[in-house]
Amino acid sequence: MTGMPGSYESRFYAAADGLRLHARVYEAPAAAPTVLCLHGLMRNARDFEDLAPRLQGRHRVVVPDLRGRGLSDRDPTPANYQPAVYLRDLAPLFAEAARRGRYAIIGTSLGGILAMLHAAARPEGLAGIVLNDIGPALDPAGVERIRGYAGRSPPPQDWIEATAQTRATYEPAWPGLSAARWEALAKRAYSEGPAGSLRPAADPAIGAAMRASSAAPLDLWTQWQMLVDLPVLALRGELSDLLSPAILERMLALKGDLETQVVADRGHVPLLDEPESLHAIDRFLGRAFSAPSPPTCATAPA
Repeated sequence: MTGMPGSYESRFYAAADGLRLHARVYEAPAAAPTVLCLHGLMRNARDFEDLAPRLQGRHRVVVPDLRGRGLSDRDPTPANYQPAVYLRDLAPLFAEAARRGRYAIIGTSLGGILAMLHAAARPEGLAGIVLNDIGPALDPAGVERIRGYAGRSPPPQDWIEATAQTRATYEPAWPGLSAARWEALAKRAYSEGPAGSLRPAADPAIGAAMRASSAAPLDLWTQWQMLVDLPVLALRGELSDLLSPAILERMLALKGDLETQVVADRGHVPLLDEPESLHAIDRFLGRAFSAPSPPTCATAPA
């Protein structure tokens, strides 16, 4: 029994280190392939509450909250907020999807980085990945902008203040939205606690950990070349300061069959409710799941 379209079940499972993790599961008929939707750095599973119901039915949609976000536990050790730990947390969800048949991943920003890393390391069963405004490298301008705001907003006093904070952070990337839309987006970014108190839905320590890191700039070009046989769709916000035109051009040069879609009037990141985003995703998933299975491994060029 799959429930009404748009309905989902909250599932909780334990990470290897004992943290309690959460995922939304939008069920579908048993034969439907799985699509995993992975959110961005300071985001959570609610970011897919428009897209998931659209995909449900044709696909079983699984939308996890990464540790420290949404209904997943916050980590008492902020150094664990990093891709290797996230991939370990996601491993049971990837394995379950593979047991059901072929599956796809839609990754927004950090979620797209995780999708590329997973696809390069364990391509078995993957039908394709969608990268939402992310690539194997990052434009430094966007990185500095994110470092500047991530985890630094004070807890708002009420939903009016929460909406104002959301708009102040994201309006350059999402111009032209209505007041009602900004209110809805604030409900994704903040959680209501006891006595109506509000707090960010992502642990502020995630931003602090990012600023404290001395890690080298992202360089996944070797992993990118390992995806030569895997269908990939790259969405780029027309106004993006993280996925530059130059990075996208290099992605195309190294992978000639890369599908691309530029989303008008969007920066980092498209909301995935835009008609061009939705049509591109629908077309891509239809082709990816109907295509023959790609080879189970790929080797990066020397």
